[in-house]
Amino acid sequence: MLGIVSHRSLLEPRSLTDALRMLRDEGPVVPMAGCTDLYVSLNFGTLKDTRFLNLWRLDALRTIERRGGRLSMGALATYTDIIRSPLVGKTLPMLAAAAREIGAVQIQNRGTIGGNVANASPAGDTLPVLAAADAFVVLRSAAATRMVPLTSFYTGYRRSVMRADELVVALEVPPVAGRQWFRKVGTRAAQAISKIVMAAVVGDQPRVALGSVAPTVIRLPRTEAALARHGSLADAQRILIDEMAPIDDLRSTAEYRQRVAANLLARCIADCGWRMAD
Repeated sequence: MLGIVSHRSLLEPRSLTDALRMLRDEGPVVPMAGCTDLYVSLNFGTLKDTRFLNLWRLDALRTIERRGGRLSMGALATYTDIIRSPLVGKTLPMLAAAAREIGAVQIQNRGTIGGNVANASPAGDTLPVLAAADAFVVLRSAAATRMVPLTSFYTGYRRSVMRADELVVALEVPPVAGRQWFRKVGTRAAQAISKIVMAAVVGDQPRVALGSVAPTVIRLPRTEAALARHGSLADAQRILIDEMAPIDDLRSTAEYRQRVAANLLARCIADCGWRMAD
């Protein structure tokens, strides 16, 4: 029966320490919070997991603050929290722009940035922003805490370096120098899975990241180098098309993604006033 829950169990930690202990001692369990993806799998009858760890009540993981010069966002910060945060709006406005285009208000109220990262979907709209911003994923277990660059976090489609006894507890973003830019292309502006997402920082050290084009979010170092040397737009677009190596899937074709990515790069350069050779 689709969505049956009678054979499933739920652990309810009272603190992060409690949750990490349960993850270590009572596994395997699946961490859950906003459940915006998990409930879809439950509804379609494809959810095979039976034991879950509910993190939703751990308010200590909701903070958005400046810590050691970095923007620090707790894993349970929702998209609504991000949209409303003056600190995010000031330091990482492209993340607020991405959050505004994720689902409807109901999804924005429940979906969390930690869930978007841990879920490891290449179509996660915040991931290109975090990649372009050189963000770090803060992982914690009962024994230790470690920080992993988001660009090194994913090892393949829906796979990451996170261990079974670890939780994503925060995202940390160093100061971003340059103009920030974000665009999502999908069937609709929101409430649709993206066909392609581009996030960029345009300045002395350009950064460009793409989502929904490969098994994981990708950075484009050759394209970034082309922007840094102020070559021609056509040359930068050729490099981008070659470097991105997009996939064909149910949502779009590789050819479409290449064409749209090249157009997005041109729009980014124009919007940010970046000088390129004729």
